[in-house]
Amino acid sequence: MTFLYNKGAIGSFMKKMVFSKKRFSSKPSNLGYYSKVFVTCSASIVCAAGIVIGATLAVLHVNNTNGQGGGSDPKLSMIMSEADSSVKASNISDMEADSEALGLAALMGEDHATEAPAVSDNTSTTLTYTSYRVKKGDMISLIADAYNITTDTIYSANNTITNSRLIQPGQYIKIPSMSGILYTTKKENETPATIAEKYSVDAERCALVNNTDLNAPLKMGTTVFVPGAEMDWETKLEINGDLFKLPLHSYFYISSRWGWRPDPFGSGRRSYHGGIDMACPKGTPIYSAKAGRVVSTGYSNVYGNYVIVSHGQGYKTLYGHMTRILTSNGAFVDTSTKIGLVGSTGASTGPHLHFTVYKNGKSINPTNVVNFAKR
Repeated sequence: MTFLYNKGAIGSFMKKMVFSKKRFSSKPSNLGYYSKVFVTCSASIVCAAGIVIGATLAVLHVNNTNGQGGGSDPKLSMIMSEADSSVKASNISDMEADSEALGLAALMGEDHATEAPAVSDNTSTTLTYTSYRVKKGDMISLIADAYNITTDTIYSANNTITNSRLIQPGQYIKIPSMSGILYTTKKENETPATIAEKYSVDAERCALVNNTDLNAPLKMGTTVFVPGAEMDWETKLEINGDLFKLPLHSYFYISSRWGWRPDPFGSGRRSYHGGIDMACPKGTPIYSAKAGRVVSTGYSNVYGNYVIVSHGQGYKTLYGHMTRILTSNGAFVDTSTKIGLVGSTGASTGPHLHFTVYKNGKSINPTNVVNFAKR
């Protein structure tokens, strides 16, 4: 039997078989090729996901940072300057029973006072003062520990310290030789005995420290040192920058700070901004930053729908550009009370909360009394 074959066809077929064998070979040398393919594909997927997430965050950022508003409304200035005697500090303290503990815990194991301090004697009746120069890294609590006195003592003896976070290296402060606070008499004929009773401290020692008799009448406006006394809770919170809570309990972005800034409406001029703009989605709940009483609600061409809350001790807060007001005049509120929803009413470039803190009728920097780091 004769077999007929085409040499060219068979040769071509054999070449294909050899090529196919090499191509689909599972030799170890091909593992690198497939590894590269896998890594490349994985990187592409990650990059694509990153682009999607980045684009989403960019949209949110642009929407939030656009939220800015006007500076001030003259019509509301009178409301801010009006005295409100109906809100007493004692009532506010009761409403804020859930307040956080004062953040004055000292850092252990480090003493930034390089000189050997003259440790105070809290049993002595002789009051003296030492001058201390603040160093880099110092905190009031560390200095107080080094001199064996309370932080209240340093705050009281140095009325220039209005915020404990703002002490600067090179600044000089007075250090009393014992723990206590300075007290200025509020009326005629107060005595060391009545003052000591007010603060629940030793009356005899109070008289001796101030070189006077136990029942000696003091003129109104007289300043005395009350050994062992402590500052009231409200004053401590104020000095430590924790007097108010954040009015927004969810994510926000500070789109405009307190002070001078470029006009957000494109006039090209600088304008004064009496508060902080906190940009966030429309409808975000707004809470009272501190317990108090609502003294005004309404609509302003500048702040749109707004709420003003009085907190006593000369403090008031304003919340502007609300899409909806959830409280009413005369209502008592605290830090858990929703008073409105974020919007963009009035002079506004986008959804945000305009938040202003007033002290005795004048706006102050909210960052001095609100700890924005706690978010």
